[in-house]
Amino acid sequence: MRQVTMLDLATEHKIFEDDIRAVVDTVLSNQKFINGPYVGELEAALRERTGAAAAVAVSNGTDALLCSLMALGIGPGDEVILPSFTFFATAGAVHRVGAKPVFVEVDRQTFNIDPQAVEAAVTDKTKAIIAVHLFGQCAEMDAIAEIALRRNIRVIEDAAQALGGTYHGRNACTLSDLACVSFYPTKNLGGYGEGGMVFAQDEALGTIVRQLRNHGESERYVHERVGGNFRLDTMKAGILLVKLSSWESFNERRRANAAMYDRLLAEAPVATPYVPSHIRHVYHQYSILCHQRDELRSFLADRGVQSGIYYAIPLHLQKCFEGLGYRRGDLPVTEELCDKILSLPCHPMLAEDDVDYVASCVHEYYASSELERPAIAAANQSR
Repeated sequence: MRQVTMLDLATEHKIFEDDIRAVVDTVLSNQKFINGPYVGELEAALRERTGAAAAVAVSNGTDALLCSLMALGIGPGDEVILPSFTFFATAGAVHRVGAKPVFVEVDRQTFNIDPQAVEAAVTDKTKAIIAVHLFGQCAEMDAIAEIALRRNIRVIEDAAQALGGTYHGRNACTLSDLACVSFYPTKNLGGYGEGGMVFAQDEALGTIVRQLRNHGESERYVHERVGGNFRLDTMKAGILLVKLSSWESFNERRRANAAMYDRLLAEAPVATPYVPSHIRHVYHQYSILCHQRDELRSFLADRGVQSGIYYAIPLHLQKCFEGLGYRRGDLPVTEELCDKILSLPCHPMLAEDDVDYVASCVHEYYASSELERPAIAAANQSR
């Protein structure tokens, strides 16, 4: 049976294998496992590519969020506004610093945090907004920045899925006070293990993040603040530098795959991703909305096509946040998205006939159906 996977890291590894082995050999030879030169080189390369004032490599995307909240002094008694439709780490980091996550709705078309919902949720305890760039598409940052400036609130971009994306021509990770990315192996720039980075638009704030990364040290054994061990290993940084050479071309291949899906699924009873003209999507996930989602997913699996559900349970309904008092029906758009969302393979190792096959399987499932396109999202807009 034909197999189309959500990722193909083995094939991707073959492209980089010789260069990666050279990195490993270099680190084994120089024994600079922690804070070796590759770490600074990676930071410099991504600082230059994004245009951020500072870039600080950290242990993973979750720690990037945690370190950012710590750098902004957010803690007990504070509230942080964030979408419920996101990966758990966004809210988990808020909880871990002792602050209260305040979950709000997302936009029906883009799946990103709704600025109007943010405005309505602000209180005198609100200290930060975390804008998640879900699936590789930037949130409406101008509107969020306007709210934040007017109410004296800090803004963090959770750009774990959106490195390489743009908003009105400006790069993701440069649209807020601090921005966080992940180098988890599944990401568009994926490493060999855990990894992440914090970007700052103010060098002084970047210095604080850098100190927090290493137990709050300002110099050897001198601690101005309490931090943590959020360091990225040298070997992982070196591997990411190797993969960085193909990062932009891989993003273009994701965009090409997405454009092909848009065309092939135009007449299917599904809603393809809506992309405003001022946003450059990098398609960490290509996510459709569909009726009979679980049945379609099973049908695809029977034909060798993997798919993913991101995310089946919204954060405001997770058991660990029961104490916050949210109930089903509080965020109806988010809840409906969680019931209808399905991600199709879109990784850069796909061949065109793989995309064609996946789309044909979707059409096959709905061939005898009278279902209409889900109305919750608009039709696809040209890129």
